[in-house]
Amino acid sequence: MSGCCGCGNEQVVFEGMSQAYRRALWAVILINGAMFLIEMAAGFGAGSMALKADALDFLADTATYALSFYVIGKAARVRAGAALLKGVSLACMGLWVFGSTAYQVLLVGVPEAAIMSTVGVLAFVANMASVGLLFRFRDGDANVRSVWLCSRNDAIGNIAVVVAAAGVWQTGTGWPDLIVAAVMAGLFCWSSFQIIRQGVGEMRAVEA
Repeated sequence: MSGCCGCGNEQVVFEGMSQAYRRALWAVILINGAMFLIEMAAGFGAGSMALKADALDFLADTATYALSFYVIGKAARVRAGAALLKGVSLACMGLWVFGSTAYQVLLVGVPEAAIMSTVGVLAFVANMASVGLLFRFRDGDANVRSVWLCSRNDAIGNIAVVVAAAGVWQTGTGWPDLIVAAVMAGLFCWSSFQIIRQGVGEMRAVEA
């Protein structure tokens, strides 16, 4: 949600300073916190790395949204710093998923496809609700942008979990689950790079 100020070519970047954005942020904090608990429990029950990876994404998003809410209205340096912190944490989560996926390949066991698909669909519905709430706020400073990227990643991840469940059911192996978990980890790292790059740019602009 960005626009231009009425004079010259100066661009006004949305910084989250609106009641509508605050309400949307509170709603997605509650949605993501609840889905983390549900999906992590299901991931352990089904033995699914894809579900666990997606649950961690819900947890990261809950923390991201809470931090984003906290820094609304703060100085530009504080907001850029928060975005950098979120970018680094997202990269760490991606690396953890990569490592866990590599470890899981060495273990014997096929995740429960029925649980994966059921929870994946539930998570997709929750994330589409979040995407709908945040869509008009998808453009803005690094802090606002990070919220949108995390929400978008969740929706993509949920579709991937359902695809993985279908693959597990068709093949009778855990490889589709592991492949999807690795792809999701890559998505985390790419989003992290985007957030960090924008955050560094905003930090340099403040210092200039």
